[in-house]
Amino acid sequence: MELNLKRPLLFFDIESTGLNIASDCIAELSFVKILPGGEQRIKTWRVRPWDYVNNCQKLMNPSAQAVHGISDEELADKPRFFEILPEVCEWLSDSDLAGYNSAKFDLPLLAEEIERARAAVPGIGVDIDLHQKKMVDVQVIYHKNEPRNLKAAYNFYVGGDFENAHAAEADTLATYAVLKGQLDKYPEEVIKNDVDWLANYTENQKVVDYAGRIVLNADKEPCISFGKHKGKTCREVYMSEPSYFAWIANGDFTLDTKRQFALLKEKYEAEKKAARTRPLNEQQMNDAAAQLRGKWGGNGRSGSLF
Repeated sequence: MELNLKRPLLFFDIESTGLNIASDCIAELSFVKILPGGEQRIKTWRVRPWDYVNNCQKLMNPSAQAVHGISDEELADKPRFFEILPEVCEWLSDSDLAGYNSAKFDLPLLAEEIERARAAVPGIGVDIDLHQKKMVDVQVIYHKNEPRNLKAAYNFYVGGDFENAHAAEADTLATYAVLKGQLDKYPEEVIKNDVDWLANYTENQKVVDYAGRIVLNADKEPCISFGKHKGKTCREVYMSEPSYFAWIANGDFTLDTKRQFALLKEKYEAEKKAARTRPLNEQQMNDAAAQLRGKWGGNGRSGSLF
């Protein structure tokens, strides 16, 4: 069925450097404008993410690149967002908006980029207020009409309704029945009847704490997933700014998150202590000797500290 439009409806989607609206940036922006009568216009920009504070390219979070495949190198010669903003505003000017889960992420990030450009480039002359536009989120329509809750899953995989929904025991038994129904429905090459495989399959991201403040990177090294150190390993943050761990311990975080940071702190402190007490190997002794000779002159000997 064709859309019944009184004014253009602009579908849009964003690929970004990460999921932190306050600090991440647009890497790709695509518009599909549907005009009354059905005419369709398409425009897509690749954007060089820009850190206005440090006046440099904002680097891609590895977890974001793993999803959309856009690298820092691909964006190095692309225009920055403020450079395409006048054209973006032309596309936005006469349209209402639509997207998939866009009300929670794409729309706030687009608004954030516009505000950053306004603040960083005085006189840019942008006159657009996204809050004044109607927003159709297609995902909300989907979820409201095709529920994705336990009751819907039970009906789909097991058949019928179950009694006492939202009572803990009934929900637990229903969940067990749903998993068995899933194993019956899908062949072994799609879903394996193995707990290790199922746990790995259903885990969206390797998280260290339940709140997801610490995640494992591709090398299984714990990394910060939020804030100013997002994407950095916990190890490098602790070695360069140990006070950050104290801030976590005293901050508004879950007890589990605080515990995991505390355990990492213990680990890194133990490593530092072991490094201080470990005897120097021959190469380290020679390096130390070279440093001393460089500082004090030395007698020209090599290969030994003495």
